[in-house]
Amino acid sequence: MASRRPNILLIMFDQLAPQSLPCYGHTVVQAPHLGALAEHGVVFDNAYCNSPLCAPARFSLMAGQLCSHIGAYDNAAEFQSDIPTFAHYLRHIGYRTALSGKMHFVGPDQLHGFEERLTTDIYPADFGWTPDWSDAERRWFWFHNMQSVVEAGIYERTLELDYDDEVHHTSTRFLYDVARDADPRPFFFTVSFIQPHDPYMTPQRYWDRYDHAQIDMPAVPAMARDVQDPHSRRLFDTCHMDQYRIDDEHIRNARHAYYGMISWLDDRVGQLRKTLMKTGLDDDTIIIVTADHGDMLGERGLWYKMSFFERSVRVPLIVHGPRWFAAQRVDRNVSHVDLLPTLTELATDGAGIPPAAPVDGESLLPLLDGRDTDWPDVVFAEYLAEGTQHPIFMVKRGDYKLVQSATDPIQLFDLGNDPHELDNIANDANYASTRSELCSIADKRWPDDSLRQQIIDSQQRRLFLQKTMHKGRETQWDFQPTRDPSRQYNRNYANELYEADRRARIPYRDPPPAERQR
Repeated sequence: MASRRPNILLIMFDQLAPQSLPCYGHTVVQAPHLGALAEHGVVFDNAYCNSPLCAPARFSLMAGQLCSHIGAYDNAAEFQSDIPTFAHYLRHIGYRTALSGKMHFVGPDQLHGFEERLTTDIYPADFGWTPDWSDAERRWFWFHNMQSVVEAGIYERTLELDYDDEVHHTSTRFLYDVARDADPRPFFFTVSFIQPHDPYMTPQRYWDRYDHAQIDMPAVPAMARDVQDPHSRRLFDTCHMDQYRIDDEHIRNARHAYYGMISWLDDRVGQLRKTLMKTGLDDDTIIIVTADHGDMLGERGLWYKMSFFERSVRVPLIVHGPRWFAAQRVDRNVSHVDLLPTLTELATDGAGIPPAAPVDGESLLPLLDGRDTDWPDVVFAEYLAEGTQHPIFMVKRGDYKLVQSATDPIQLFDLGNDPHELDNIANDANYASTRSELCSIADKRWPDDSLRQQIIDSQQRRLFLQKTMHKGRETQWDFQPTRDPSRQYNRNYANELYEADRRARIPYRDPPPAERQR
């Protein structure tokens, strides 16, 4: 690994399943810029989020801790300000930390270690989306429904496109500002897009990149209700998947638009890389690509996320830094909680720093370096939100995945022989020892049933507070981005009238010496 401290650019997508990327084997999707990062980078083939839901996944990723350890139960759980994040650690080490785009922070702290935030969020920061496991009528409440599928198709503009345009613009400008800034610190910059999160809508020019007849259909078609597992049935009800009669054309349209959104994003990744090159930052920058979770995209008749099937819980993870790491593919099980210790080691030439709070992950540096390692090869995930009344846990070790909950039958899959997770071998005597070992691992990680009551107590507090905060004068927590035009454009109180103009030039050149005519 190179000794100079690298800049780090973390690019995040929302609801991007790795199975939909060509660098993970998809034969229809067009994403050449992500493909180039993968070709010359380290690709993790078995990377997982720690909760298949937006806010919990992101909080866990930033904190390096499982959701249950930090109270990140659902999309309206507060991300507490006293939890150290990778942004805090890198800022402490001496990095310039900045965020552009979605991070779904809930609560009054909308920075969590980032010293600069360039955009607002696309989702609310209050407790309004709190589920209620104690209310029989609200326990399946969820704002998602099947309109995203039946309305899928060509749209020239959407809220998501508007938001991601802003994310891309501010990100590009930030990189230019870094290149012409006197700040000597390396940067840690997170660029977080909302797409390809539903609704499944893409502009005509990206739709036209694909032959509609070539759009692949789900490998596992919709299942009859009586053969679905209990959690899949609950998700079917939670997302009102019987709201419309979904036919093949609806499914093909949604997948077509999803692929179009991926290509739209891929073009922006290419433009960000071009900006790094134009500014001379590319050789000193490690690029990390991931997503908060995946999307079922019609597999098994399910959509969106919220389950532990591979298309929902697996995420892309690419680390591109040719100066630091040789290109390779890694098949070990890793998860988002591993990123925090990895980032602190990348920023300290492998030394790391003492954690200010417990960390549930391991540094990926040995895997990135290609060294022989005693990697534990075990990942954990939790689901603690809508569509259930009890915590649901996942343990994956090697090819085996265990899913368990207090009220549901245990599920055990051998992904090496059953990649589509169709054969639950939990009660197969040939796998009794595997089931026992994984159950023992789960019991050590989640030793008692107190978590459920903690979640319900948190829900009730937040429901009360949300109702109360709408009485009288309201104060919003949503982030309001600010900028200082006096530092961007020519002003009379600058040292020199046109100095702002000169500072903005790339490359910067000192003014030519005066040479009077004789």
